[in-house]
Amino acid sequence: MDNLPPILFLHGLATSGARTWGENGWLDLVQDANRRSIVVDLPGHGTNYDTTSEVNYEKCLDFVLNSVTNPPVDAIGFSLGARILLTIASRRPGTFRKLVLSGIGNNLFSTDESRYKSIRQGISGNPDPDNPESRYFNQLSEAADINRSAIQELITSPATPLDKESLQGIACPILVVLGDRDFASPASELMDLLPNATYLELKGVDHFATPKNFAFIDSALKFIDAEPQW
Repeated sequence: MDNLPPILFLHGLATSGARTWGENGWLDLVQDANRRSIVVDLPGHGTNYDTTSEVNYEKCLDFVLNSVTNPPVDAIGFSLGARILLTIASRRPGTFRKLVLSGIGNNLFSTDESRYKSIRQGISGNPDPDNPESRYFNQLSEAADINRSAIQELITSPATPLDKESLQGIACPILVVLGDRDFASPASELMDLLPNATYLELKGVDHFATPKNFAFIDSALKFIDAEPQW
């Protein structure tokens, strides 16, 4: 598999590449497949941030693009990471050979203000005690390698809406993976827009259980030609 490109991994909000992909076994499996990994931590996440720099959505896009020194690469993203990869694919054709996008669906085209308010409360350190998701994001944001103030900047920065016409022009093969209990479900509108996409539904899986789901891991690695060579 020496002729295949590296695989870029991009985590979700308020976590890191090590926790999302390393702890769940992805990176070891990719190594067993003789593929190289590029594990990107978004600004404010992991160890790759500068507390003196402003953090916003567009800077995250540039940060990820700067990690792709020799396109095209394969890429796997979860939640916020998946949205960023999809945005890059719509703006910069040729960046990716194959894409795996998980934890996103029709939520890309609408905003649940009540839900995002509870997430913001959690990240700010004042979680809604009656909301499990709010408490969960508070817990994530307490990690030593998470810059809580930078992430607050990120989630309050404007994210340019995805251009539907540009999505229709993405030529690379895409695997969209979504649990049937995920708040981002369904993905019907997204799938209708992507011309070269395959859909995998994970039965009984919610948003936060997605990265460790075995069906997801197996299907994604097969899709990007990274099955372990045992």
